Amino acid sequence: MKILLVEDNEAIIMGLEYLLTQEGYQAETARSIKEAYRVVERDTVDLILLDISLPDGNGFDFCKDIKRASDIPVIFLTAREEEIDVVKGLDMGADDYVVKPFRNRELISRIKNVLRRNGKGVMLLQCRDITLNLETGKVSRGDKDIVLTKLEYKILSTMLAYPGKLFTREEILAGIWDISNNFVNDNTLSVTIKRIREKLGDEDGMIIKTVRGMGYRIEK
Repeated sequence: MKILLVEDNEAIIMGLEYLLTQEGYQAETARSIKEAYRVVERDTVDLILLDISLPDGNGFDFCKDIKRASDIPVIFLTAREEEIDVVKGLDMGADDYVVKPFRNRELISRIKNVLRRNGKGVMLLQCRDITLNLETGKVSRGDKDIVLTKLEYKILSTMLAYPGKLFTREEILAGIWDISNNFVNDNTLSVTIKRIREKLGDEDGMIIKTVRGMGYRIEK
């Protein structure tokens, strides 16, 4: 599922892009209202995380236009706490309202709830005949269920969210920890990728492709 983040704070953008990717969402960023309109016109968007104060206008007007033309769910993401802003946003059709600073797990929970209410609750990552259900954690290839460890699941879900994207070893290592929250070293990553391939029946590396000297990608 694709989530559009309309935000101009670079620190928030970096944090949310990482968070959403780790949860299996595709994150698209717009740093202005003008850019957000372009993304909505160009792509299919499943949900919008929308700041109120933006360089070229305010999120209220953008929300009003979006709700007038489509049924895309909108969650306001803003530092403003005044009750009048909350009411104004909800009156314009916003589906929820999250005040910064927020807890990551709370935001993800709210995103999932809004998606469910809008009939988009089942989140599947699919490539070829591999399916990963983000709600249940179930992984399958064709009609065969695949049992993965927590670390294997985290790596595979991250890569399946962006089929065709090259993930450097450094990018993967920076975003994963083992079950004890210890950083995973380079050798452990190699062994884990090998085990994922074995479980998927991909010993020849045709699904998880090694790009020599660079990293890995899921072949579309």
